[in-house]
Amino acid sequence: MHTATRCCIVGGGPAGMMLGLLLARAGVPVTVLEKHGDFLRDFRGDTVHPSTLAILDEIGLRERFDKLPQRRVDHLSGIIGGREQQIVDFRGLEPYDHLALVPQWDFLDMLADAGREFPAFDLRMRHAATGLIEENGRTTGVRVQSPDGGYELRADLVVACDGRHSTVRGSAGLRAREYGAPMDVLWFRMPRRESDPQDTFGIVDRGHMMAMLNRNDYWQTAFLVPKSGDAALRAQPIDALRESVVRLAPFLADRRDAIESWDKVSTLSVQVDRLERWHRPGLLLIGDAAHAMSPIGGVGINLAIQDAVAAANALARPLRSGGVIDEPLLSSIQRRREWPVKVVQRVQIVMQKRLISRVLEQSGEPPRVPALLRFLLGFRAVRHVPARLFGYGLRQEHVHMPAA
Repeated sequence: MHTATRCCIVGGGPAGMMLGLLLARAGVPVTVLEKHGDFLRDFRGDTVHPSTLAILDEIGLRERFDKLPQRRVDHLSGIIGGREQQIVDFRGLEPYDHLALVPQWDFLDMLADAGREFPAFDLRMRHAATGLIEENGRTTGVRVQSPDGGYELRADLVVACDGRHSTVRGSAGLRAREYGAPMDVLWFRMPRRESDPQDTFGIVDRGHMMAMLNRNDYWQTAFLVPKSGDAALRAQPIDALRESVVRLAPFLADRRDAIESWDKVSTLSVQVDRLERWHRPGLLLIGDAAHAMSPIGGVGINLAIQDAVAAANALARPLRSGGVIDEPLLSSIQRRREWPVKVVQRVQIVMQKRLISRVLEQSGEPPRVPALLRFLLGFRAVRHVPARLFGYGLRQEHVHMPAA
């Protein structure tokens, strides 16, 4: 096994796999470390937006992607206080008039298979980075634990893509600004029938919010609870959750027992934060490792991939030519990606404070959409605004480096 590489990527999530693929495609020797033995973990971000569809087109993977099990969604609506309201609309947008709901493990397997077609790509499963190697104030590699034991992997550049609970972030001592979140999310599956609604939608009522993603034969369901309210709810019988779910979605009444026990319910502890500095000499952090996003808009996976494309565009040529990757180059990647992240996080924070907090604390009158907003949302051009912000993003990235 090689113990040195040009670029070491820690984490085989969307950002890590996309960056590894793009660098290997450009001829850069790259090693991706993924601590798990496979990608089969449920309730991970699986909303693929138009910004990501564009990247897949540009690197010739769109045909493979279209063969993955998925559901295309061209609009999103909400049932607010018992009244349906369309909110987001991709119809009429070009060149992509939809987003795709795809199991993240299938998406990552596709990127891994594409990466293995390039000699420069080295994906090591069940290899966990446990710490950084520092020499003369510079990161020069990582310590790795593998099924065969520990070893040191030297690299000219380490890129951390290991998520919101990043081991590398902790080892580097980088500080994040915390913005907080008023809610956590309970994830579970509910069986779906053909007679059920066809849309992917959210439901808002007194003290409760729930999102239901149509996955053809089941509903992937997100039930919002007040921050740190998970423990108090789990202390009750599972019927407490069943009753709340059926109250919001009465068509599920005949299959309420599909939520068999609390063991079948996963909890996402929502956090929103952003590193003040995304880099140190020899080290760059991108995706959730640099900026944890709220689940609002399902934008996390897509922003992470945009980060990866921007990093690959900036790093491919200097990594291929050899020499030290200097901090001004790493700083330029942060400057390019920080502004769109800030804007989206700001929108998410406002929505959390003005909508989600108020709904979860509400116990009186049912929530209502203000008359003026309801009138404006009657126009598709208005519903295009959130579709463009979350679906296409700000400062959309494109692949500039050709395949080697």
